[in-house]
Amino acid sequence: MLSSSMHNASSDTLLRIYEHILDRMNEGVHVIDADGTTIVYNSKMTELESMTRQDVLHKPLAEVFQFPSGQESTLLTCLRTGNSIRNTRQTYFNDKQKEISTINNTYPIIENGKIIGAMEIANDVTKMERLIRENLLQKNGSRYTFEHIIGRSGPILDVIENAKRAARTSSSVLVVGETGAGKELFVQSIHNASLRASGPLISQNCAALPDSLIEGLLFGTARGAFTGAVERPGLFEQAEGGTLFLDEINSLSMPLQAKLLRALQEKSIRRIGDTKDRSIDVRIIAAINEDPVEAIANSHLRKDLYYRLGVVTLFLPPLRERKEDIPMLVSHFIEKYNELFQMEVRSISDEVLQFFIQHDWPGNVRELQHLIEGAMNLMIDESTIRYEHLPLHFLRRMPAASVTIEQPSPPALPFVDEGKPLKETMQEFETAYIHHVVERYNGNISRAAKELQISRQSLQYRLRKLGIKG
Repeated sequence: MLSSSMHNASSDTLLRIYEHILDRMNEGVHVIDADGTTIVYNSKMTELESMTRQDVLHKPLAEVFQFPSGQESTLLTCLRTGNSIRNTRQTYFNDKQKEISTINNTYPIIENGKIIGAMEIANDVTKMERLIRENLLQKNGSRYTFEHIIGRSGPILDVIENAKRAARTSSSVLVVGETGAGKELFVQSIHNASLRASGPLISQNCAALPDSLIEGLLFGTARGAFTGAVERPGLFEQAEGGTLFLDEINSLSMPLQAKLLRALQEKSIRRIGDTKDRSIDVRIIAAINEDPVEAIANSHLRKDLYYRLGVVTLFLPPLRERKEDIPMLVSHFIEKYNELFQMEVRSISDEVLQFFIQHDWPGNVRELQHLIEGAMNLMIDESTIRYEHLPLHFLRRMPAASVTIEQPSPPALPFVDEGKPLKETMQEFETAYIHHVVERYNGNISRAAKELQISRQSLQYRLRKLGIKG
């Protein structure tokens, strides 16, 4: 309510007071009229969006900011539908292509039953998320975000977009994907993009331990529950306020799946041997490496647990369904192992790339990563990965028609002049033969030396001595 003195103030004075209040707020305030044009834009909003009032005021919002494909501004959505939008995370870009992330509360402005505008109160989470990511990286160096997911194909972009949307809530998520498809990468990205990012992320492979041990590990134990039992919190309690990732959930026995279902429904757990329940605030992300329908049909997964876990279900595409991402993935892994091995590999040969495109990749992205690592272990100072650098066990699986490594052919002997001394004739022959072998292996000194059955250093010495360019 306004005091009597305020009632006597002019409208201009009240407007200045309102503007003063808005500019002292610690939240961003953005108001648009019925046409979607900005009419109020406070100081905090200019700060979190790195814009000036002149950049935004009296301009259509849709022309100033850009939103990811398929998404609409929460302000414009509110204006169009007339419905309030609460506690919604939104990521978009300003006119300089800087990414902005906010948590918004958006409300329609209604007068005489007609929508005349919409207002938004925004809290900046961009800096907070960056600090959280940096802190997580400093703590263990193995945390991933959506920026670490390599790929621009349609299948992978669709999953990334759905995973980003799932990160806004605390609903359970079921990640379905073959071994090596990147389930752990998506789980960490969802956790680090969520409001639980400052909390713990606890991971457990359910197939790694027998049920007798996994139950105590998940739910904890009470002192005296069995011989030698001590008071110990389980993974649910350790993940309090954060995320618990249960991989290969289909490996759990049916009785243990039932106990897990109860914990999810009741939001409480009971330690083994204890008599009291403990409330938990934990988000569950589970993963399975087989089709959920088949897992249920084969009695590997309870149907009711699947419905509980699969509030959001993400189906990760195998590498064979997104082969257009292979060049990007190859470049990423080469860069990674260049730094690790202190090498300067730049690319793979066209023949190797063609085979990669034809290969079915049963081990998915993990197989490709291990293949690049193995190939670079067999290189010395070459800059291009070729067939001969691929691990032997991989070459054996390759179709014979795909392997086009040229087989050695007899060298062309130089014309022998019977009048020349033996030493001069032998030098000419050696020069021609070495030049032929080096040329056949496209200047690869290591492979040529192996063919000649001499050391690399010895071959380099002969090349210099005979004046042959490698």
